[in-house]
Amino acid sequence: MSTKSTPPKEPEHTFESAVERLEAIVDAMESDKMPLEELLVRYEEGVKLVKTCQEKLESAEKRIEIITRNAAGKPQTAPFDPAAAPPAPPKAAAKKPEDSDEVSLF
Repeated sequence: MSTKSTPPKEPEHTFESAVERLEAIVDAMESDKMPLEELLVRYEEGVKLVKTCQEKLESAEKRIEIITRNAAGKPQTAPFDPAAAPPAPPKAAAKKPEDSDEVSLF
């Protein structure tokens, strides 16, 4: 019976450790002291880390719940839906003179 040797699995990064490693890669690549082959290897590693970060952010977004209160004042939860997020409040519009009873000479 022959046993195949499998390559070691890359360690699972947390979001924070992936971002930290990405920052280290960028710093090293910007130093201008890295040979081209090493730059390519680090670039590939960076692309994998970016994908990991995106997947973790998507997973976190799915887990977010907005806590609201129902009419009885009891907390209730609803799944996060970025499309249903409330729009930003409009900027205060300047009042026109005819909208007010006050008269201004200036």
